[in-house]
Amino acid sequence: MNILIADDDAMQRELLGGFLEKQGHRVFAAADGEEALRLFGQEHIQLALLDHRMPDMTGDQVLERMKAQNPLVRAIMITAYGAVSTAVSVMKLGADDFLEKPVDLTQLLVKIDALDQQVAIADDVNELVQAIEEAPLPLDIIGSSPAMRETLSRVRRVADSPWSVLIQGETGTGKELIARLIHLLGSTPDAPFVEVNCAAIPEHLFESELFGHEKGAFTGADRQHKGRFEQARGGTLFLDEVGELPASLQSKLLRALQEKRISRVGSERDIAVETRVVAATNRDLRTMAEDGGFREDLYFRLNVLDVPLSPLRQRREDIPALIEHFIARYARRPTQLAPEALDVLMRYHYPGNVRELKHIIQRTLTLARGSRLQASDLPDEVRRAEPQDQGALQERLDSVEREMLVAALDACDWIQTHAADRLGISERVLRYKMGKYGIRRKE
Repeated sequence: MNILIADDDAMQRELLGGFLEKQGHRVFAAADGEEALRLFGQEHIQLALLDHRMPDMTGDQVLERMKAQNPLVRAIMITAYGAVSTAVSVMKLGADDFLEKPVDLTQLLVKIDALDQQVAIADDVNELVQAIEEAPLPLDIIGSSPAMRETLSRVRRVADSPWSVLIQGETGTGKELIARLIHLLGSTPDAPFVEVNCAAIPEHLFESELFGHEKGAFTGADRQHKGRFEQARGGTLFLDEVGELPASLQSKLLRALQEKRISRVGSERDIAVETRVVAATNRDLRTMAEDGGFREDLYFRLNVLDVPLSPLRQRREDIPALIEHFIARYARRPTQLAPEALDVLMRYHYPGNVRELKHIIQRTLTLARGSRLQASDLPDEVRRAEPQDQGALQERLDSVEREMLVAALDACDWIQTHAADRLGISERVLRYKMGKYGIRRKE
């Protein structure tokens, strides 16, 4: 990463620059704001470490001018110890993070690594968006929340791989959409994409559906039938709800994945199939494998690469964009959403995720009498839904956080500086949380 250090303290510049160069970064150093801006204009700077107090201009003034030139530049502001109000103000200006003096080098490295990951995710998402724009795909990808960006970044990375992919998420999160996106962004987008719903096919017909059968293999088999594996040859076989696959068929699927060969029902001849398998499930296959409900070797064979999908309640930032998309798609006349209706929709917990939100909008558009959707137009179960017990949830979260703090302190022999580094927080935040939860070392 190209990093610019702007600080009027020569010793600080030398310390930070030497440390970061040893970590493999390319470092540029400036003694004041003007020099920092000159270097920023000449070099491709990805991250700026800015001292808040410099003689000619403050760090936030430098940051403002940098952001005007390149809004994507990342920045960490270095502030005086305890300057919380300053830290808040620079974060509002667009700094990604801040550090207090004296700079803890370990903490600095943790923050840079985190920003490096964010940059990589942004690059993946930009590549995906560019691919969609250059070759428009027959899919609608809605959402810009951190969770959705992480999902799209992972899709971008796994799409070109030939390995099996396991998509895991609750019902209605869009697993089939992601499977199709992986196929279309892969190396063979024009090859077949064949879907099998493992929960919908009767067990006695499943082997025939998956592997095919020969004429006369069983009663009613009046002709030869190619199974889904053969139909998807050279492309993608999507096994939806793979957690529902009968135990008797799991071993046969495992063999097909291992050997890349299948045998039709009623045939003794093997057929080679070069087919990529993408599977999806709303169940915890790892737990099922540990409990004996799913073959462990099949789980690992399917889960070479994984794409976890977050439920809608964990990415509420995407709800307004999804609502706007569904209204534009399904409204038969120009329609607006009243602020009160949006508020109700934002508070709802969506056990059925994006699919449920789509159905809510479809139903509301169909039954509403006016062109402005009011809260009263929404389904009763949405308007009258009890808010989730935030108090109980917060109590559980606090309990987990307290346990993490105590565990880190125990592991570091209650040396607060080391424990804060271990947790990735500042020592000041650690002290605050210790006071909040009444954490004291037991003598």
